[in-house]
Amino acid sequence: MKLALNQAKKNLGNTNQNPSVGCIITKNNSVIAAGATSIKGRPHAEHNAIIFSKEKLNGCEIFSTLEPCSHHGVTPPCTNKIIKKKFKKVYFSLMDPDVRSFNKSSKIFNKKKIIVNKGINYKSIKDFYRSYFKSKNEIFPFLSCKLAISKDFYTIDKKNKWITNNYSRARGHLIRAEHDCLITSSTTIIKDNPELTCRIDGLKYTSPARIILDNKLKIPIKSKIILEAKKYKTIIFYNKLNKKKIRDLKGLNVDMYKIPLDEEGNLDLYQALITSKELGYQRILLESGGKLISNFLNKNLIDDFKLFVSNKNLGKNGMNSIKKIINFYLRHKISFNEKVNLFGDKLISYKIK
Repeated sequence: MKLALNQAKKNLGNTNQNPSVGCIITKNNSVIAAGATSIKGRPHAEHNAIIFSKEKLNGCEIFSTLEPCSHHGVTPPCTNKIIKKKFKKVYFSLMDPDVRSFNKSSKIFNKKKIIVNKGINYKSIKDFYRSYFKSKNEIFPFLSCKLAISKDFYTIDKKNKWITNNYSRARGHLIRAEHDCLITSSTTIIKDNPELTCRIDGLKYTSPARIILDNKLKIPIKSKIILEAKKYKTIIFYNKLNKKKIRDLKGLNVDMYKIPLDEEGNLDLYQALITSKELGYQRILLESGGKLISNFLNKNLIDDFKLFVSNKNLGKNGMNSIKKIINFYLRHKISFNEKVNLFGDKLISYKIK
């Protein structure tokens, strides 16, 4: 099941509204095939593992991180494929929260005299599917936050563009690849002019969609993120009407959505996340400055917090200290992943809720 989980991790954030599932097939206690949910969500992991196998599958065992689907959708149910190939045993860790499949496969397999074993490696796999379960049970999508700071809590170095090292930045790109959407602010775009794509060889196609919170449409037309909108899905949430700017942005392939304001006159973050989910995004990464991050934290909208910490103190060269934010929101949180050593820097992943 650990091998199956490793398969599931390969396409996390890139399977649309389907969960990223991993599957392993064994015969005579040896692994003979492996599969993962395909990019964009189809075919499913069980189907891929079955077609990748070079062996006859009658009497084999199949391990899946999530309960095999039992409903007819765009493709036939995986339970049918498993039955047709005459598997002897089916192992899965979690029941699928999708009401079309929830707790149905066991009954189907039992009728066909196929042995079912549930719950293997339950805790690890439950953590892995937190975003999928939230997407099925709540109105908000799963929201992660990524932030880089110096050892003395600054987010900006007056003399250098980067605070963290190359390994941290590469890990940051990998985190982007594990989300289907990224949220930032027009302030971040104006200050940094970032691309906000995944720039790792072999993973460029996994770059998430970009949503920009831009109440008054201040974003420069010639910013990198707008100029690449024909290549990467780009969306702006705004409120103040500017017909010419909207027309120009739409002409550059930017999708525009008007979002209501909150009591303080800012874009309503609750509605921004609801609209994001309605657009089909389930795993969202927040990359922005301390102010917007604080607003999301204040509203208890962040699920995971990924903190990159440099091994350097910036002292007088540091700007925008977020020490108070870190101490207030993360001090009593337990990191749910081990701290990752990035050759001097470190990555700490916090489970906020």
